[in-house]
Amino acid sequence: MSLGLAAIILAAVGALVTGRLAWMFFRDPKAGLADATHRPEQLPQVMTNRYLSMTVLAVAAALYGDPLVIAVLFATYAFMGFSDASIYSRAGHPAIKHVAAGLAAAIVVIVALLAQFRNGAV
Repeated sequence: MSLGLAAIILAAVGALVTGRLAWMFFRDPKAGLADATHRPEQLPQVMTNRYLSMTVLAVAAALYGDPLVIAVLFATYAFMGFSDASIYSRAGHPAIKHVAAGLAAAIVVIVALLAQFRNGAV
């Protein structure tokens, strides 16, 4: 087996593990927190790490320069923004910053897809 194939397989396994956690949080948030060993009182620090990680991914995608990679990454960011907006809105909290983040990410997706399919790769 090549190292490239091994990396792809390991990435798929990582996606399965992460997907399992997402399903647990969706089904029962308290059980998800317990299974992931997250503590609500540490969530501000955890969110700092998440935003830093998202920043690194965005920089890496920009440096890599593949419009499809950029589109997939920012489609994920758009989903997160709109999902958070929905959660906060349903709870009666302001959601405009999350809507704006989702829209900004969606614009990146559109531009990246246009670059890929209309003008060819960068």
